[in-house]
Amino acid sequence: MNRNASAPRAPRFSANIEVLAVGRPDSGRTLQDFLSARLGLTRRAAKAVIDGRSVWVNRRCVWMAHHALKTGDTVEVPRAVASAARRRSPSKSAADGGLGGGKGLDNAGRHIRVLVETDGFVVVDKPAGLLANGGAGSVEAILREQLSEPNLQAVHRLDRDTSGCLLLARNHAAHLAAVEVFKTRLVRKEYHAIAVGRFPYAHQRIDTPLDGQQAVTHVLREAVSNDASFLKVRIETGRTNQIRRHLAGIRFPIVGDRTFGLKRARDPRLMAISRQMLHASSLELPDPISKGVRIKAHSPLPADFRATLKLFGMGRR
Repeated sequence: MNRNASAPRAPRFSANIEVLAVGRPDSGRTLQDFLSARLGLTRRAAKAVIDGRSVWVNRRCVWMAHHALKTGDTVEVPRAVASAARRRSPSKSAADGGLGGGKGLDNAGRHIRVLVETDGFVVVDKPAGLLANGGAGSVEAILREQLSEPNLQAVHRLDRDTSGCLLLARNHAAHLAAVEVFKTRLVRKEYHAIAVGRFPYAHQRIDTPLDGQQAVTHVLREAVSNDASFLKVRIETGRTNQIRRHLAGIRFPIVGDRTFGLKRARDPRLMAISRQMLHASSLELPDPISKGVRIKAHSPLPADFRATLKLFGMGRR
């Protein structure tokens, strides 16, 4: 019997995607248990992959761990996500710790690149996949060990899957001063994003209120292809998920955004992207504790971002 005869045909660009066919023995199994078994993950690690909105069932993004699978379903996971989950997940013979285990597991081997240092602050190049602040495994926790500065504290936040410039204060007084500056419009933040679709405007100002509050986003088109657009984005306000929500609101969601973006993918390339393509490229503000001094930092586009530009025909940058 040819076991591949009835298997769903892998889509184009499947080199970037783990394509898993659901057979009769797996019918009725939950998505979490299926991924745990097929990818060699603990159940907690499998759930973390699902929670990250990186799993597609029959080309539809599914984030319910207990979603019941049926014979003939096709489950797809970006290879980069599957590989990262395998690296982080302890052996299945160990306790089911999954992602986010102990301090040694989360921080071991991690290194955060420092972009700018002043007496009171550090600007770092946050990798995608890490929380800005919180417990073990966050940027804060890693840097406290890396720089031997236990009082480091993030001044603002970037989403877990957003990369780029992040400001941390070296002490409590500096943190309080910086928070006050961030309440003003003296902080200049620029981002780069890859959006789904061909963005038609050279420049657009989006001022749709978010959560009942004023929100202003400026979008500059840098390059386009038939299926995606490379955008520079500047925000005047800092509402939660502002860029992602504003772009999704005008029907140009960020590539890889599983929360505000496309819930069903007709283009297999969209399933191969392991995270939202949003990068905090630059940060500039007056130093909150040193009069007349400005803090300026720039973060180059990371490798996965450049690879996505190339995937959508916008070349190397």
